[in-house]
Amino acid sequence: MARITGVTIPDDKKVYVALTYIYGIGNARARNIVQSTKIDGTKHIRDLSNDELVRIRDIIEKTYKVEGDLRREVAGNIKRLKDTGTYRGARHIKGLPVRGQRTRTNSRTRRGNVRHTATSGKRTVDKK
Repeated sequence: MARITGVTIPDDKKVYVALTYIYGIGNARARNIVQSTKIDGTKHIRDLSNDELVRIRDIIEKTYKVEGDLRREVAGNIKRLKDTGTYRGARHIKGLPVRGQRTRTNSRTRRGNVRHTATSGKRTVDKK
């Protein structure tokens, strides 16, 4: 098992697919990395030499912001929106969709699966 930027990459996957296990690297970026290192992307990770792994590691570390750094940057951007009191920040605080989607129906993913009906949450009264 190879480790790149703190992520254990599975040996049985091809290079294109294995690189996408790193947060911040998708299909397009994985393809760019493979092209810039001149490595065959259809090879499995277990078949790569140590030199090829070092080349991949160097390009990722020098060129891209991935894993912890990227997560910190995204969290910082959201925190900045909340602190400055923007509309988008208020939507983040309230847990509602941020990019203009409708909320009368749908948006269950963002709001959570909570039932909002007239009788939900009411308790029955014990009769004596």
